[in-house]
Amino acid sequence: MSLKTLPLLFINLGGEMMYILDQRLRAQNIPTEKSKKVLNDIVATMFNKRFMEELFKPQTLYSKKAMRTVFDRLAHASIMRLNAASMDKLYDLMTMAFKYQVSLALRPKDILLITLNHMDTMRSYVEDSSGVRSQVENVYRMLSETYASLSQGEFQLIRQTLLNFFQDMHIRVSIFLKDKVQNNNGRFVLKPGGSLPYGTEAPGLIRSFDASGKSRNIAFAPGANHTVASREGSFDMRGDRITKLGCNMYSASRPVETSGPSISKSVMQGSDMDTSNPDPLAKAHLDLLSRLIGANVTKNEFRLNLFKNDQEEDEAASIQPIEVAESQVVNIDASKGGKTSELARIMGEMSVGDKGEGGQDSNLLDLMDS
Repeated sequence: MSLKTLPLLFINLGGEMMYILDQRLRAQNIPTEKSKKVLNDIVATMFNKRFMEELFKPQTLYSKKAMRTVFDRLAHASIMRLNAASMDKLYDLMTMAFKYQVSLALRPKDILLITLNHMDTMRSYVEDSSGVRSQVENVYRMLSETYASLSQGEFQLIRQTLLNFFQDMHIRVSIFLKDKVQNNNGRFVLKPGGSLPYGTEAPGLIRSFDASGKSRNIAFAPGANHTVASREGSFDMRGDRITKLGCNMYSASRPVETSGPSISKSVMQGSDMDTSNPDPLAKAHLDLLSRLIGANVTKNEFRLNLFKNDQEEDEAASIQPIEVAESQVVNIDASKGGKTSELARIMGEMSVGDKGEGGQDSNLLDLMDS
């Protein structure tokens, strides 16, 4: 398992969340000012400098339950509210989209290009806000410092860690079903052929060498058409990433609903449903995120529906009892077990109770950007 995977998982899932919310805000004709506020508030919370510094420290991935809780809170960092069924659907769409992108990344380092595609679009959402834009640009720098010098082997370990995280998630998504890249059982269809990474060769040639070093070439039909990229994607803050993986697939007018609501129960199954031994570092980050979101609670809230209408949302809620209860965050002495002193200090100053329905705990203190 790679200890540098968590920031990539968080940023890419966050990017997919922003794509979906942007699409639904436009589909439900939410006023432009409210839509901008939602996107700005969520990006500002997601890329808070202090939170990012903790997230980028080498650490294991959160459990599936903890990761879901992080995005549950993040989605409510502004005036928008989702009920439980819509939040389930949002998370299903996020995870399956990124899982498909990781599956298609033929070169492990392309995962960084996928991340930069998500970053590019999120930056475009906050271009009018210089403060939030500077937060996004700071994350570009952190990505470059952390990942630009990694070897292909290290990126392969990151890719393997991501696929291990997603391996039990098989939720059907209408876009993938209609494009015939997903079967009815929720598993992806990875077809041969297509674009190849820069620096590779298209299959179709076998080279053999004799004892003297003389080579002999034997051509064969690969059974699919391949095209090799003419140049490598840019890893700079601004540039052509070449790959389309990680771009907004909801920019066109397409349905985005998931199918088979009972399937998403599999996301929460497994050993990481055990809450008797919670991950202290994940709990600390959730405490910090709670404080960040506590500063954004305002009036004039509105509800966003990820289904076609309220009736579909109610039916989904009745079919699938919610597996993820409202989070109960407890204080943990993070100084034990080798945790950092900074994290211990953060934990020591936090006092977070149960998050009430429709709002944040009254004891949450405002946390200003450091």
